[in-house]
Amino acid sequence: MRILLYRGDGVIEPWAREFASIMPHAETVGWKEGEVLAPCDYAVLWNPAPALLEQLSLQSQLKAIFLMGAGVDALLKFGASLPEVPLVRLGDAGMGVQMAEYVAHAVLRYFRRFDEYEQQARHGAWHPLPQIPKEEFSVGVMGLGRLGMPVVEAMRHFGFPVLGWSRTPKSIPGVETYAGMDQLEPFLRGTRVLVCLLPLTSETANLLDRHNLGKLKPGAYLINVSRGAIIAEPDLMTLIRSGHIAGATLDVFRHEPLPAPHPFWNEPRISITPHISALTMRLEAVRQIADKIAALENGQPVGDLVDRTLGY
Repeated sequence: MRILLYRGDGVIEPWAREFASIMPHAETVGWKEGEVLAPCDYAVLWNPAPALLEQLSLQSQLKAIFLMGAGVDALLKFGASLPEVPLVRLGDAGMGVQMAEYVAHAVLRYFRRFDEYEQQARHGAWHPLPQIPKEEFSVGVMGLGRLGMPVVEAMRHFGFPVLGWSRTPKSIPGVETYAGMDQLEPFLRGTRVLVCLLPLTSETANLLDRHNLGKLKPGAYLINVSRGAIIAEPDLMTLIRSGHIAGATLDVFRHEPLPAPHPFWNEPRISITPHISALTMRLEAVRQIADKIAALENGQPVGDLVDRTLGY
């Protein structure tokens, strides 16, 4: 069995070592621009080059493509250029707990007003601030999948009122759920802290624009840990400067790394991290991929198949 490993950053050696330890019977190969790709049974990719996909499309023995992360938009953007084989994304692979940690930190920072205390400290000010009633600090989670549910559970653990919004209806104990575009407005109007965990699709691109973000409660907060293109960035700046949105914690951006002249850098009410909210745990990811390859080899079904029509 031959497995292709490819990352846009070229760092495949650690992945090759993990595969060698878990699947010693398999051969892993890499690929560089200009090379002719040897026939492969499976491909494990992240940010693939168009030329690589062209060669994969010509390989009749290719059985499936696995992604090195949970997001699929960087692959689906190639559309018809993709090989006609199953696309399989990672499940949790250790990312759910990390996502819950990141979001919990951001929500508690705003709820306990640590962002305001940080500003006070820079000016040498000592002013205890009134505590916000927890029942007034509702957390709305957009996206109730593998990564969204650990966030929901973390927010419930801390006793926040939790709302959830998804494409299709879901019933979650202790959570006020909404579904579909028809129920987006009441979801947003009931939300004080909006947490975005949606996949990037044609339906979600620029979904959080001035029109929709303006429906949040006055003085709301935004936490985005999914994809930057879901947010209309100029609209977010406008709402922050007007005070309608009191602050934002952003881990993902339309262009990454975030360009040096971007206005987000100079806005003190925006906290920026470099796409680290949930890092792929390599060993767990390789174990998961190995299990799925074994299932495919035995004719068994596998989970986390990408629906090309839905975009995730």
